[in-house]
Amino acid sequence: MNDAKALHRDLMKALLTHLPRSVSHDIRRVVTLAWAIVGLCLTRTVRLTAWAEVVDGRATYAASRVRRFARWLHQRAIDPTQWYPPLLKAALRDWGPQTHYAVALDTTVLGPFVLIRAALVYRGRAIPLAWKALRHASAMVAFDVYQPVLEQVRTRLPADSRITLLADRGFLHAQLIRYTQHHHWQYRIRMLGHTLVQQPRHAVRTVEQLRPAPGQAHFYHNVTIFGAAIGPVHLVVAQPADAPDDPWYSASDELTSQQTLTEYGLRFDSEDTFLDDKSGGFQVQTSELQTPEAWERLFLVLAIASLHFTSVGLEVGRADLRRWVDTHWDRGLSSFKIGWRWLVQQYRRAWRVCATFWLDPAPDPAPAIASRRKAARPKRQWTIVQIC
Repeated sequence: MNDAKALHRDLMKALLTHLPRSVSHDIRRVVTLAWAIVGLCLTRTVRLTAWAEVVDGRATYAASRVRRFARWLHQRAIDPTQWYPPLLKAALRDWGPQTHYAVALDTTVLGPFVLIRAALVYRGRAIPLAWKALRHASAMVAFDVYQPVLEQVRTRLPADSRITLLADRGFLHAQLIRYTQHHHWQYRIRMLGHTLVQQPRHAVRTVEQLRPAPGQAHFYHNVTIFGAAIGPVHLVVAQPADAPDDPWYSASDELTSQQTLTEYGLRFDSEDTFLDDKSGGFQVQTSELQTPEAWERLFLVLAIASLHFTSVGLEVGRADLRRWVDTHWDRGLSSFKIGWRWLVQQYRRAWRVCATFWLDPAPDPAPAIASRRKAARPKRQWTIVQIC
């Protein structure tokens, strides 16, 4: 049995364990999904022609194997909102009640399409929770466009969990603030410089007019924002000394402090995950799909693959086998990359088969670092000015 067939066999066992027949309706759809993930793993690309070289089946012609994946991506009966939740639920099965989930909301441009995705910040990366693709001219989208993604997140995480939403400046809308208040979510959302701020006993100003001196961070509590006077909101306005053209303006539902800057910084883990999707991993930018629905099914494949690779990487780390695939003395790769490298080599080298679709709820015992030199650099320092 070759590597591809062995990978497919083990992945089918895992998928069928957690994916109900009431969702797939036809086992052949699960078989094709598993082959897509195997193709993604072994070829490191989303190109269907590459996957066709890996798949094992009765089809003789390469075009027939390509059409098999194309039909799956355009099959209306395959609904990512139904296929993904059982696998996500399995991965989070040991996350107890009252767990804190940091959820990053972000967009990425894919040619004429935009993907909106909410992801769980997890050990330096972000695990997909929900996504939506649409044909759109820019990465800026209205609240009613991305609200369905928030609704999917709300139904996929336990009702008694603590959720902190992390979002970039393009998502700061009055409707989003009201949504988080209604559902008792916390939030850390970056602000545009022209956002209006009203302090008690002060004239209305833009947040840009509150920009402090380089290296300073100012905190404003119990203000309102927008012309609609949404509030009370708490702000942190910071000017990094090493990045004078990139001030941080962030709105929070809780009193702001230096910890707010750290919490908002977790959002950048979602950007690393988009890098894994693109040039750092799956090469999703090379896909030539022409409909939003096909893009959403492709990202279903990517989401399941990411969950699978990360789960395997976690078990490799727990078994103290990381250095079999990671060339760094200290851990230098994410669990996602560790798991991916393990899967590519495990059958050829007769390594153990790791369990999948499980995420450890404990904090990361050994976070990845790019290098010891980078880890030794002093952290960004702020001169704190508290303003009530």
